[in-house]
Parts: sequence; C-alpha cells; structure tokens
Amino acid sequence: MKVRELLPLELWNNFENLNAVPRPSKNEERVIEFIKNFGLALGLITYVDPSGNVIIKKPASNGMESRKTIIIQSHLDMVHQKNADKEFDFFNQGIQSYIDGDWVTADGTTLGADNGMGVATIMTLLASDDIDHPALEALFTIDEETGMTGAFELEKGILDGEILLNLDTEDDDELSIGCAGGIDTNTEYSCSLEDINSDSNFITINVSGLIGGHSGMDIDKGRGNANKIITRILLFLNKSIHNEKNTFCLFNCYII
Repeated sequence: MKVRELLPLELWNNFENLNAVPRPSKNEERVIEFIKNFGLALGLITYVDPSGNVIIKKPASNGMESRKTIIIQSHLDMVHQKNADKEFDFFNQGIQSYIDGDWVTADGTTLGADNGMGVATIMTLLASDDIDHPALEALFTIDEETGMTGAFELEKGILDGEILLNLDTEDDDELSIGCAGGIDTNTEYSCSLEDINSDSNFITINVSGLIGGHSGMDIDKGRGNANKIITRILLFLNKSIHNEKNTFCLFNCYII
C-alpha cells in the first residue's frame, strides 16, 4: 500500500502533496506559494503577511454563522535532518515517504509530520464541503523550528477569531490547554587562533547509533544526546591531554 492510499484519502493526499514541496526552516518560499495557491484555488480569501505567514479564511457553514470564529494554526517549516549515509538535498527534493508496518516513515530523512500532518489536516478541512463549521481562519506560520519568527512577527489585526486551535502535538487522543513561548539567545566568546604544527595529531570522533527523539516530548526518556556526549568526551580529553600542545581534536556528531 502507498501512503496516498491510506484513509482518509483527502488527508493523506494533502500530506503527500505538501511533502513534495521542499520546506526547511528559513527557506519556506516554495511552501508559502504552495499554500497560497491552495487557498486561491478554493476561492477563499488568502493573504500572505509581510513575514511570510499565510492566512486563509473560510466562511461559516449555513446555520453556523453566529458561532465564534475559530483560528486553526500549524507551521509550514520542518526540521531537515538525514542519516549520515543518506544523500538528500532538502532544498530541492521532496520527502520520500513510505509505509513500514503500522508506521508512515521516510527514507533516511525526517518525515515532516511535524507539522505537516497539522497543515494537511487544515487543508482537508478548508477543502471539505461536508463538514459543518463556524467561520474558520487558517493560520500557517513559518520558521517555528528555528526561532518561531512567524508567530512573533504575525501581522497585527489580521485575525478576527477569539479561539485558537494549534495542531502541533504528538498525541492524537488528548487536548492541551495552555500557552507556550520561545526565546533565542546569542552568545559571543573571544578567542585567539594559533597555527597548527605540522607534526600535530588529528583525531576524528563520531557519535552515532542514537535513536533520536523530540527534545520536548522525549527529554524524560533518558536517551543519549550527541551534542552532550561529544561535549563530555571533549571535556574529558581536554583534562587528560591539556599538557599535550600538539594535539588537536576534530569532531563530527551524527544522530542515526
């Protein structure tokens, strides 16, 4: 079975259509155009704000005009990571998804379900003609994964709804009520550069074999983190060989 044959067909085909569009964080130009054209093709009010967020508005179904407008939101960008042995260009290739047992997964890369499934769900709702609903405002934000700049820079006054549903969670059987925020910190250090002696020893350290996981949802599972592991190794080496002036360490981190 192919992903496009999964039920509901409309949802999974929207997901596959979205996954065919390259959309790494901070490089969302093509997916912004894709979602904009999707809204326009449906004849719905569609707007792209100055920061790149896409807003699509759908009128209420007959008999539901008095209900409060609902904002439904997902982010367009995705984490673009691949296995070390996988050749893949996230800036020009679409995600290669397939079914593996009970799971939909990708061939050596991240799948883009975060937040592609949320985006596909909203697309399906916007295109439907048999689901009763109040007035809807679909909000597709950009750059959630590397700064949340789309949410922070959302044009003021563009939305009318008082209720917002965020379709970006790992659990499909529960609702989370609350708020969240984010912050970027830029730290600078001064350093002096030294020439490497010709008789220096070079050591490459690879950290691999980890199973990965979401830094928010899986942080309590005791899984290894390549960045932390490599830092601990370097700290240990620094203490052990700090008197060896001709030793220099190069390191690579792989989460596979």
